[in-house]
Amino acid sequence: MADFRALPRPPSCRAKRVLVLYNTSGDWGNLGELYAMFTANLAGRWADYDAIPVAAYQAGGVAKHDLTVYIGSSYGEALPAAFLQDVSHADKPVLWIGYGLTDYAAANPDFARQFGFKPGLFDHGRFNHVAYHGVDFLRRGDLAGEIAAVTVTQPGKVEVLATTERSDGARLPWAVRSGALTYVAENPYAYMGPDDRYLVFADLLTGLLDPGAPDRHRAMVRIEDVGPDANPARLRQIADYLRSRGVPFSVAVYDTYLDPLKDDDSMPRRLTLAQAPRVAAALRYMVSQGGTLIMHGHTHQLDALRNPYSGKSADDFEFYRAHVDAKNFVRYDGPVAQDSQAWALGRIDEGLKVWSAAGLPRPTIFEFPHYGASPLDYSAVASRFAARYEQSMYYTGTLAPASAEKSTYADQMFPYPVRDIYGQIVLPEDMGNDAPRAYNQHSVRTPAQMLESARRDYVMRDGFASFFHHWFLGVGPLKQLVEPMQARGWTFVDPGGVVAEAACR
Repeated sequence: MADFRALPRPPSCRAKRVLVLYNTSGDWGNLGELYAMFTANLAGRWADYDAIPVAAYQAGGVAKHDLTVYIGSSYGEALPAAFLQDVSHADKPVLWIGYGLTDYAAANPDFARQFGFKPGLFDHGRFNHVAYHGVDFLRRGDLAGEIAAVTVTQPGKVEVLATTERSDGARLPWAVRSGALTYVAENPYAYMGPDDRYLVFADLLTGLLDPGAPDRHRAMVRIEDVGPDANPARLRQIADYLRSRGVPFSVAVYDTYLDPLKDDDSMPRRLTLAQAPRVAAALRYMVSQGGTLIMHGHTHQLDALRNPYSGKSADDFEFYRAHVDAKNFVRYDGPVAQDSQAWALGRIDEGLKVWSAAGLPRPTIFEFPHYGASPLDYSAVASRFAARYEQSMYYTGTLAPASAEKSTYADQMFPYPVRDIYGQIVLPEDMGNDAPRAYNQHSVRTPAQMLESARRDYVMRDGFASFFHHWFLGVGPLKQLVEPMQARGWTFVDPGGVVAEAACR
């Protein structure tokens, strides 16, 4: 894969700066860089970042930053004495995650006296929930691993921010704060998803970087996979309903329908929005009713390939390769063979010509089909669009020199808008979508389940509840989501306004 580090890093624009320190040792040392990127992304709502291996820490680094985050993801990695000394005397916030604090406390006789708590041995029990502000967030105890057994020795010095419950009913502190030090007793990045304790961690960052965050609860809805083959009457019905509720919305549009393997005999092999005037007119109508059109790839498929399904638009990945394995799981295979910035820009620019020919406004927001892309594709999109609206993929070798081993990647969802390590604003999509049927590894997801996600999202300070809905499912499920969310206190907002607000802080 091409080296993203050769691409120019965007200029700084945030008022604050975060130092992210990560591990590099052990069998899973390469994951430390991924966790650092995740942290830099979350902090990117408010701050620019410096991210380095903790082994490279230099004295005074804590004092030079508005927040220092140490991600202890590798057990037993030796920490620089300068870092430990600076933590002991910090007057700027320090957020310590996972491993390392136990060893530091054991070697520092004054730790419990100074901070009022002791991080103990790691408890390998099953912890399935994290309680935060009266709401239980989910924790996959079968995947997340152990939790440090924190003991509060001086309650007057320590604020217990969140707790976790073991399967036998025992409760332990999950996150505590004493003075400048905040400690989270596990790595919240082991996995991420709607309803997860990862959201608690994200909210802790809000408290550290924006302690005066307004008490507001904003929501967004995106109408998904609209192409030239969409039903224009259904699109107008959706627009009318959302307008009747005062709901701004977005519409994810691919401009050219292709079916090179002729999976669907009822449709032509190729159809553009310029050749589908009724659909183009319906999209303009959606704009008039409060909709924002966003570019959802060019064809939402790749060449004459099953990638991984039919080769037909809206079924397949466009900027990434994938297949379905023997267990019916979709597996990522990596960037396309011809991947480059020039190739990605060629597809984007070809699509924008179709938008123009169809008389549609030029989009300023992009969404990768199935959220699959390479670093070079992200760079291409950043040169054409103000923002992305999606969950995104991040790769080792982006922050640090690439190793000889194959690059590791992972995706990240955001519960609020950020400016990510690719230098672009990313709008949140943290609730997923309503899905009446299971497919591959994805289970049924009902509006009721999504409302449970929104209930947890509501705990977050200045957080978002953002979801997407496929146009062909009609208005019914939207009613089951929009109206209860409005009744709860969510305010639906226009994505363009969120982009403008997030442009620079």
